[in-house]
Amino acid sequence: MKAGLLGAASAAALLAMLTAAHAQQGDGTEVQITTNVFKPNKLPTTTDRIGQLKVPEGFSVQPFAQGLGNARIIAVSNQGFVYVSRREEGDVLLLKDEDGDGKADKAPVQVASRAQAHGLAVKGNKLYLVTVKEVFVADIKQDGTLGPLEMIIGDLPDAGQHPNRVMAFGPDGMLYISVGSTCNACNESNAENATILRATPDGKSRTIFASGLRNTIGFDWSPQTGELWGLDHGIDLLGDEVQPEELNRLEQGRQYGWPHVYGKGDIYPQSTPVGGVTKEQWRAHSQPMVLGYTAHAAPMQMKFYTGASFPAEYAGDAFATMRGSWNRNPASGYEVVRIHYENGQPTTIEPFLTGFLTDGGKTHFARPVGLAVAKDGALLMADDTNGVIYRIAYSGNAEKTAAATMPPAEPMQAQAAKGVGVPIAIDRPETNAKLQPPIKVSSEAFSADQTIPQQHSEYADGVSPVLKWNAVTNAASYVIIMEDPDSKPIKPFVHWLAWNIPSTVTSLPEGLQEQLRLTEPEGVSQGRNSSGTHGYFGPKPPIGDPAHHYHIQVLALDQMLDLPPTSDRDALLAAVSGHVIAKGELVGIYQQKIDPPKQ
Repeated sequence: MKAGLLGAASAAALLAMLTAAHAQQGDGTEVQITTNVFKPNKLPTTTDRIGQLKVPEGFSVQPFAQGLGNARIIAVSNQGFVYVSRREEGDVLLLKDEDGDGKADKAPVQVASRAQAHGLAVKGNKLYLVTVKEVFVADIKQDGTLGPLEMIIGDLPDAGQHPNRVMAFGPDGMLYISVGSTCNACNESNAENATILRATPDGKSRTIFASGLRNTIGFDWSPQTGELWGLDHGIDLLGDEVQPEELNRLEQGRQYGWPHVYGKGDIYPQSTPVGGVTKEQWRAHSQPMVLGYTAHAAPMQMKFYTGASFPAEYAGDAFATMRGSWNRNPASGYEVVRIHYENGQPTTIEPFLTGFLTDGGKTHFARPVGLAVAKDGALLMADDTNGVIYRIAYSGNAEKTAAATMPPAEPMQAQAAKGVGVPIAIDRPETNAKLQPPIKVSSEAFSADQTIPQQHSEYADGVSPVLKWNAVTNAASYVIIMEDPDSKPIKPFVHWLAWNIPSTVTSLPEGLQEQLRLTEPEGVSQGRNSSGTHGYFGPKPPIGDPAHHYHIQVLALDQMLDLPPTSDRDALLAAVSGHVIAKGELVGIYQQKIDPPKQ
């Protein structure tokens, strides 16, 4: 039997699981999968093994520091200080190379200690650290040590299969945080799982930037275009060659397929979208990968090259660590790859540093994770198995790259500015109504211009309130748009979008499901609100702000809408333009004076 191949009982169990799941779903799916669990044995790091590593001509690989334990993510400060997180030890180490010999001068110094310390980011003279649920920030002192850690976020989603949060500052000055999925492939109950989040540097406000990302640990911005690119982990247990690791162009509001669709549009056989959305519809609403790489290679940290010591042909290229497979035979990954870009667009992903797999792939002595560009232009790579940071340097005679400038901020700023600084929907020309009396909108929860009960806010239960409105003659469907024009910096903040509410429905109960499509009332779509979720997102004004006004607007249309449920407010307004026959609103207010007790 092939080494690592699942036994007959295991394969039968997997097939039975798939068959049983789809017997209940009734869609006739029947899939046979042959898969491997194969973990190459670990060997110690030796001089001879390091000497066998392979890099392109003119490059060299040497240890920068050794004996570091579970070294994970690397960040380099403007002063050249090297910080590395250690997940199992729960800390952050500081290393320096002040004499410029390509090696850490002294033993590392522990500068922070937090359980499950992982992602690191530097902005100015501050170091940011993310654990499973918290983000901390500390001042970087003159000697590289840190001031006191201050928690700025404490409620990231609970972890599951992918607890290793990572983060980076974009050219727009915002903090981007990757939150992996809790599972191999499932419908997440917390919308912030399997996403990239976009947060203000103080942590007080955040939204979902992109979704449908199983575990995008590696992401960075192109110095040439300012676009955000990320490497997503493929789904496991689909076979040696499936699913490829995905390189995606990440854009605000986009969905990237997981858990129901992968690669260029292949459909995952076991899962089923909620709300009656078909997998074909999910695929139509998802972005296909731009490039794929060997399945199960496990992409980790990704960095565009910004130094000035590599050959000029590397300008605009990115590098990424591949930690290595456990679900493939022969093993894949255990390497650093080069992502070649031409005119700002990726063309190939190819091995750059190899040799950590030994004995024909049966053993290994490093699993690459962290990756950073050192101040001198060398690459630093962290191995979390034997605790080595490797330095990859170029000493050849080729013409060198010029140091990359900061990526242009305009692409990210333009995405963030979409739909901001405009009137609320009821005051926009797209909702101009034909001659009909205004719709009377009411709620049992609150009266017009009165306080919305806390249970409907995100500080408490976050459930949608009961809504009622009068029937409109000749209406074919109704639309709900809820907005807060008092919010900042997203003004107005969209809290709720719902359309294709049947003409026979003139009320909605409390606590509607927060998903793309409802099964009751049947067929109602709920679009993407400003938080990046689908469904009702309750009031959440900053603590201490004056009362915000929340406009729950109801539109009566002369038709149903053919509009994807992933649509945002601007797409919805474009679709309703010329079809509004009546409109009305209910305005409630909400203020949060104190931080409510944690439940």
